[in-house]
Amino acid sequence: MTDIRLQNVTASKAGKTVLEKVNLSIKKGELVAIVGPNGAGKTSLLEAILGLLPLSDGSVQIKNQHLNTLTPVEVAQVVSYLPQARPMAWPLRVFDTVALGRFAWGASPGKLSDIDISIVTTSLQACEIEHLKERQTDQLSGGELARVHCARTLAAQTPFLLADEPVNALDPKHQLQIMSLLRQYAASGNTALVVMHDLALAARYADRLVWLKSGQILAEGPPRETLTATHLEQIFEINAEVTWHGDTPVILPTS
Repeated sequence: MTDIRLQNVTASKAGKTVLEKVNLSIKKGELVAIVGPNGAGKTSLLEAILGLLPLSDGSVQIKNQHLNTLTPVEVAQVVSYLPQARPMAWPLRVFDTVALGRFAWGASPGKLSDIDISIVTTSLQACEIEHLKERQTDQLSGGELARVHCARTLAAQTPFLLADEPVNALDPKHQLQIMSLLRQYAASGNTALVVMHDLALAARYADRLVWLKSGQILAEGPPRETLTATHLEQIFEINAEVTWHGDTPVILPTS
């Protein structure tokens, strides 16, 4: 069953085409990683799915419903979003920040049901930050704050999760932890679409890689089939050899 479908999606920013005739289907239970160079249109693709980027052509469907027929609240109840830039307008308690993930369901930091509190607590535990719950967000390291925002996204408990560079600023241990959480999220019957720069990490955890360049999908498929020297040269303009150790690729630049 296809849960998210993009058909001929074309969009522009500041008069420049950032997505051009993009066709992509994502199925329930999949963890899909979007990879490509800077400026390829990866973030724009997520924004198009969320309705944050107006389309000049094409359509986005979520569970067979056209995106433009859904209200912002309806979108927020089915899709949670972890953006690349995560500014805080003012410092909040960590617990209250994670509780913002329940906002689409009528909750707020001062109005949490027992179920909301349980979900927030579980999300804090999953990201190993329960011990920080009383701290203010402006007292955290970059990596700690990144895990707070990940917990907020998980607390929404939506069937779809979009994450833009979810492991940015994390140390290796917590990169693996967050990717494992996303893997578990998809394995439980949900759908995750993530933008990644670490190709080895993406290949280790994703069911499928979507290779994007200049706003177009040039390749997609399982990591072992698409993480090749040819695609690295075509899309990233680097010469490299790819070898595999179990499920993890090793990419060795040759020039």
